[in-house]
Amino acid sequence: MATSIGGPRVLLRQLRETMAEPLASQERLDKIVTLIADNMRADVCSFYVLRDDGALELFATKGLAPESVHMTTLRLGEGLVGLIAAEAEPLSLDDAPSHPAFAYRPETGEERYNAFLGVPVLRAGQTLGVLVVQNAERRKYGEDETEAMLTTATILAEMIATSDFDNLIKPGSDIDLRRPRMFTGVSLTDGVALGTVVLHDPRVVVTNFIAEDTEQEKARLVEALERMRVSIDAMLDHGDMQPSSDHREILETYRMFANDRGWVHRLTEAIENGLSAEAAVERVQNDTRARMLRQTDPYIKDRLHDLDDLANRLLRTLTGDHQGRGRNLPDNAILVARNMGPAELLEYDRTKIRGIVLEEGGATAHVAIVARSLGLVAVGQAESIVSMSESGDDIILDGPAGIVHLRPTADIEQAYIDKVKVSAKRRAHYAALKDRPSITRDGIEITLLHNSGLVADLPMLDDTGASGVGLFRTELQFMIASKLPRLNEQRELYTQAMEIAGTRPVVFRLLDIGGDKVLPYLRSATEENPAMGYRSIRLGLDRPGLLRTQIRALLLAANGRPLKILVPMVTETFEFRQTRLVVNKEIERLRRAGSPVPSKLELGVMVEVPSLLFELDQLLPEADFVSIGSNDLVQFLTASDRANPRVSKSYDPIGMPRLRAFRHIVDAARRYNVPITMCGELAGKPVEALALMAIGMTRLSMGPASIGPIKELVLNLDLKPIRESVAAALLDGSDGIAIRALLQEWIDKQNLPV
Repeated sequence: MATSIGGPRVLLRQLRETMAEPLASQERLDKIVTLIADNMRADVCSFYVLRDDGALELFATKGLAPESVHMTTLRLGEGLVGLIAAEAEPLSLDDAPSHPAFAYRPETGEERYNAFLGVPVLRAGQTLGVLVVQNAERRKYGEDETEAMLTTATILAEMIATSDFDNLIKPGSDIDLRRPRMFTGVSLTDGVALGTVVLHDPRVVVTNFIAEDTEQEKARLVEALERMRVSIDAMLDHGDMQPSSDHREILETYRMFANDRGWVHRLTEAIENGLSAEAAVERVQNDTRARMLRQTDPYIKDRLHDLDDLANRLLRTLTGDHQGRGRNLPDNAILVARNMGPAELLEYDRTKIRGIVLEEGGATAHVAIVARSLGLVAVGQAESIVSMSESGDDIILDGPAGIVHLRPTADIEQAYIDKVKVSAKRRAHYAALKDRPSITRDGIEITLLHNSGLVADLPMLDDTGASGVGLFRTELQFMIASKLPRLNEQRELYTQAMEIAGTRPVVFRLLDIGGDKVLPYLRSATEENPAMGYRSIRLGLDRPGLLRTQIRALLLAANGRPLKILVPMVTETFEFRQTRLVVNKEIERLRRAGSPVPSKLELGVMVEVPSLLFELDQLLPEADFVSIGSNDLVQFLTASDRANPRVSKSYDPIGMPRLRAFRHIVDAARRYNVPITMCGELAGKPVEALALMAIGMTRLSMGPASIGPIKELVLNLDLKPIRESVAAALLDGSDGIAIRALLQEWIDKQNLPV
């Protein structure tokens, strides 16, 4: 066997000693390839590093021509080395020159070598380089030798990631690991943020790669696996765990992998080749990740995430690294995560967070709603960004474009610095407008309100000059809690909200949970179409204890002040009447107890189910006010999942059919003299807001960041001629005129700031 000089464990010890020596980078690399060649009884050992331009550069060799170092390059996919880098798979040949992928480089002098063994150098499944041994005699390298080379490559990967190679790289180049990357995702919020990467689930830093005692390392692995399995079983057996939920399915997958004999065997084999238990986990996960990343099946990619999480869980068990998140944050932290719940986001010091990037998550995800409330820049669906990021990397988020720049170049960074300066000037400009009445140039008053859900964002009422809160999402308190909030906890939140708002009104929407807003402590069955399922007021009326507790908390929080309550997801008038009965019973209960009741109680209805458009004559005489939930109403009107960009982008929310539906509701509310507010996402977008004002909507509720731009639009607007033009288009519509195009004509004509 070629490794008879001492085998991989001896080689690893020699590598550790070499890495500890005070050597220059090139000298250290030269010594490493010599040690590997000697240990493997190879005529040649070469180390290629993947550069940021996609070329594999020969960084060190023992056996090839010395002058070819830093001169010989192969493109990704070119030659045997390029093939290994592209496929992230080892390659063993007894007659390398005859292989169809063989690429001859005359300056290396390698044509006389027949036997070839090359392995990828991987980190987080990404190829960093290729390690090669060659022999003149024709021979087939065995599995043991391939395994030894892969083990050695694990050490080299860490060396590339942590060592300074700057003096070895030609000016203008860098290694691929550090190259700038751009990710195109989905915009979750507006704004631009420049900052520093903070991984939400930071990778465990393995410092001990080489086993001193193989048997002891295997025992540590067995113990850690058992502790991890017990932990997973305990979570699955927990009384609060829903029998059918995404969380349970993930844990079941963890349990399956944790008990997989093949996985455990590969871990044990890596230890037997000289790695510590931690390094073995990292080595096996690198290999698995590299293979799975190159699969196109989305199911396999989902399992990759599960395996990543499980490997990290095992590493934390081995190292005892259970440090809490959010400690020692930089002042300009940008969180990078595969996914995140709103409660996890709120655990961080919000004064230091500038933005968040998610591999998953759409614009309607709950963490996106919280991010908007906190004024954070957020981008979702940035595929693979977690594995390509390191804590401390520079990063830029372009919220409106949904673009993330990781390790940006100097010119890109400067461009965004300039953009931020312009944004700051615009914010100052909007701040100067906050005390001006929101009235159009032709005298129409437009009331601007906040959408909210957290006490933390209510002080922004003073910053924006908004007239109040048009929508307070009470479910956020439930979503960030570990258990069902009690009566006093709910009352305390609502009291705080009213006190911060002062004399400005706050519209509290009753609990809108269920569907995609899953609470882990409330059991629910899996649904095929959760958006149209057991949610919101349907759930509240079916579980009267939950509904009564919330209404009681709101009445107590009012403590004699005026109170506005909004009933969501009403499908027919009967449900609204049932809710009013519950409210009236709770008011009577307060009176009997001698507690103060609201000086004025208004109960409103949220129009977001299309069937309600045909019940307005029955509903409006009984409602004190109306709010339109455009997010769900547009989704249901178009039969398009708003979280699915393949269909949701096909339907303009202010296209003819949708705008006619909105106008139908506005006209009905005017007939019955019932105040009406738009509190969906549309109200905060200038062109869409203009469309809403054009059909008679004069109350708009939006995210705090949108108040300034919409107020500026209002102040520069002559609304009456636009109303007449849009009314005529909606009445006719037969000529195929597009509302958006019509509005753009008026924007240009009036030179509106859109």
